[in-house]
Amino acid sequence: MNGGLVLRIDGSRPLSAASVEEIDGLCDRAEDDRGAGPVTVHVTGVPADDWARGLTVGLVSKWERAVRRFERLGRLTVAVASGDCAGTALDLLLAADLRIIDPGTRLLLASAGGGSWPGMTLYRLTQQAGSAGIRRAVLLGTPIDADRAFALNLVDEVSEDPAKTLAGLADVTDGAETAIRRQLIFEAGSTTFEEALGSHLAAADRALRREAKP
Repeated sequence: MNGGLVLRIDGSRPLSAASVEEIDGLCDRAEDDRGAGPVTVHVTGVPADDWARGLTVGLVSKWERAVRRFERLGRLTVAVASGDCAGTALDLLLAADLRIIDPGTRLLLASAGGGSWPGMTLYRLTQQAGSAGIRRAVLLGTPIDADRAFALNLVDEVSEDPAKTLAGLADVTDGAETAIRRQLIFEAGSTTFEEALGSHLAAADRALRREAKP
């Protein structure tokens, strides 16, 4: 796997301009390099209690846009998590296409201003697991352990050997098709059948044309 398409994120570090640059840089490399294999982030860590002190809404906005760019990348994305994960680590885990976690991993909401951080990770948790599944984590700060994260479909695999799964993805090459199908998944939860039909037919037509090529 191309080492340039692997990034390690330490969630204990406060959010900074450098954090944004790291993700944008990874996305730049992924868009320039159309080789085989997924774009992989290894995440771990929880920020200190005062992590949000001095943080501005402008920087938060830039970070959220960078994570969204990663989430919509024209390549398959994979997150591998270990230990306790919150802050930037959890943001990227929930934005990845495929999530693999160590059995000892716990997902937590970072705290700020007297409650859990109300960033887009809260939105992703609710969209992916439902309000009932994450209510205690959001309102009480209750950690989500590995088994519960798997049961809530927040992660795809709990494994002590993520390298085995990553090895099986080494030949994934067609990022454009991955991106199209990911977008169809995103839209399915917010559009009616009639509204979605055109997009699905267009994707089906594209697939048939590619299938017909010698």
